[in-house]
Amino acid sequence: MRKGTKRVVSAALAAVLAAGTMAGCGNSSSSSAAASNSAASTSSTAAKAQGKFWVDEPLTVTMLYNDNTAYPMKNDWLLWKAIKEKTNVTIKYQSVPMSDYNTKRSLLISSGDAPQVIPKTYPGQEVQYISSGTILPVSDYIDKMPNYKAKVEKWNMSAELKSLLQKDGKYYLLPGLHEKAKIDYSYLIRTDILKQLNLSVPTTYDEFYNVLKAIKAKYPNSYPFSDRFKGDSTLSLVSDAFNVKAGWGNGGGGGNYCGFDQSAKQWKYLPTTNEYKDFLTYMRKLVAEGLMDPESFSQTDDQATAKFTTGKSFVINTNTQFTQTLTQDMTKTLGKDKFSMEQITPPTGKAGAKVTGNRLENGIMLNASIADDARCDDILGFIDWLWYSDEGQTLTKWGVEGTTYTESNGVKTLKSDITFNGINPTATKDLRKDYGFSGGVFSYGGSEDLKQSLMNDMEKNYFKTNNEKFTLKDAEPPILFDDDQREQANSIITPLTDYVDSMTQKFILGTADLNKDWDTFKSECEKKGSTKLVELFNKIYADTKDTINKK
Repeated sequence: MRKGTKRVVSAALAAVLAAGTMAGCGNSSSSSAAASNSAASTSSTAAKAQGKFWVDEPLTVTMLYNDNTAYPMKNDWLLWKAIKEKTNVTIKYQSVPMSDYNTKRSLLISSGDAPQVIPKTYPGQEVQYISSGTILPVSDYIDKMPNYKAKVEKWNMSAELKSLLQKDGKYYLLPGLHEKAKIDYSYLIRTDILKQLNLSVPTTYDEFYNVLKAIKAKYPNSYPFSDRFKGDSTLSLVSDAFNVKAGWGNGGGGGNYCGFDQSAKQWKYLPTTNEYKDFLTYMRKLVAEGLMDPESFSQTDDQATAKFTTGKSFVINTNTQFTQTLTQDMTKTLGKDKFSMEQITPPTGKAGAKVTGNRLENGIMLNASIADDARCDDILGFIDWLWYSDEGQTLTKWGVEGTTYTESNGVKTLKSDITFNGINPTATKDLRKDYGFSGGVFSYGGSEDLKQSLMNDMEKNYFKTNNEKFTLKDAEPPILFDDDQREQANSIITPLTDYVDSMTQKFILGTADLNKDWDTFKSECEKKGSTKLVELFNKIYADTKDTINKK
């Protein structure tokens, strides 16, 4: 079980949690949003959260739908029918291809044509819409969302919600809530090769290097480690082990590269620190010694996976779902029982068994027009039930009992003719493709039991080991910009981050020399505003820390 420090809810967050009692919906109709009439009037959040959701008068809720090519949306999915039968609510969706989703979302919001519910929004993406007043300050309305509120309280998540706060002390994104943090990405390694070479699974980055070195000695014409995701996931994992940020850990290159020193209570610019140089030195060693394919930072994911599944490489970055796909592909290319592999827990480095992470996930923006809708209470109640109640989360994950799964003594089992994530691999129907359940628009967050209920044994073991091994680093405080400060910061961050991204890759690939060019690199960061950026962050923190840290 992942261990975390218990935090006292700050007065600022307590005020945000209480704000829902002050924010009202306009002329909302009386709702039957509970299994019984008494549930709607109970003062207990926990009691409300146990109820059902039903509206006597049919309701239509409009929603933007992020259409994933892995399981294209279908109008006749059982998902839509099941939701309506449970709630008397029809979802009128506007489907947008995943590749165009961010652009289309922005255009719809800017034009005033956005639907009421806008899911698959990652923290930070909502900020650009706040000043226009087009999205709802959802923190003002959470008393109308008993399931959401109950999970925040039960799982002690108020401290993590601080990361969503804006200058006005509110937040504008309803995040996915996990009972426990999820460390999904790591390395998939050929354990049959390790056995052949009498090697153990690496647990530290020094051991990881030694394993790659031994594989290289056995297969000198190979790159033992050929990566995908343009290297961003690996850069994130390794940099975190060195207490810095890179790759996805720096917002996929879109971050600011600043880190908060918890001891000094000050922000600092990470790329100019000795820790960042140590991180680069390690990555450079992997490439320079032929242990990591230099094409890892430019090749497509398909090219990287083709090398792994055909036996040309032996290590690749992955998550648990990709692992299932790779296993199926390798069975075709190498043959069943001709290989074995394991997704290892992330190796540790100078940071020890502490990792960056939290229990929030991408979430939902709501159109500000909901506040003036005659059925505002019903709409918010429906959203709360579908995304945050145990019943709603079970429906969108597992589907309909008797049709997609059976349950006995509290244990759910997928029907034998339906496959998902490596379960029932020879089944003819797919839980996502054919029924619409367990898709990314609805099915995320939730209790640990629910999360693991549809995992295969490999996934369960992986997450169990991670939960036992790691604790989370203390969360960085939010930077509560005003509009002018945000504009000032962005004018520095964009060119500075582009420069650091470029130089990080050059140092790793050897087109820039860490020994000869390091001082010049630091000077260029200074010229591009790294010190000014840190000074701005520290000023903002000094001005707002009483609000953030008040207990």
